[in-house]
Amino acid sequence: MANRAKNDTFISRIIRAPRELVFEAWTQPEHLQHWYAPKGCVVHFAYTDIRPGGSTLSCIRNPGSTNKDCWCKTTYLEIVSPEKIVCKLQLADEQGNPISSLEAGMDPDWPTETILTVTFTPEGNNTLFTLHQTVDMALAKRTGAYPSWEQMFDILEAHLQPAHQ
Repeated sequence: MANRAKNDTFISRIIRAPRELVFEAWTQPEHLQHWYAPKGCVVHFAYTDIRPGGSTLSCIRNPGSTNKDCWCKTTYLEIVSPEKIVCKLQLADEQGNPISSLEAGMDPDWPTETILTVTFTPEGNNTLFTLHQTVDMALAKRTGAYPSWEQMFDILEAHLQPAHQ
């Protein structure tokens, strides 16, 4: 759905869990609350409606930081179980209204919205997971978004191991 630009952010990795479980972790709030925030941060969902046309409003907070809370509205554009999710991520206020990166206290170059495409491909009992976000990779690394995704995927994989289910 999203056009690929050569400088967009791409992350691929093998998750040690079956595809259906990894997909569930992206589409069920009881899973999301355990992994959808970087290390040291917590996520709060004001609401979740995960279906095509539905949306969630989430807030990531770092209890040890003076940075502003990071509110994000996610609007689901396409969900193909258990293969693919396409959604629009927008910076938002506490009511879910779109705001600028400056209003959010972020790098002014950060776009007010991006398209996120995640795909899930079975690899035996594991899942090849790929993420494509329509934001420049250098900007994602500079602002901390890229390492935040990497940390979240570490947490996701740990959450999906049998001892944590």
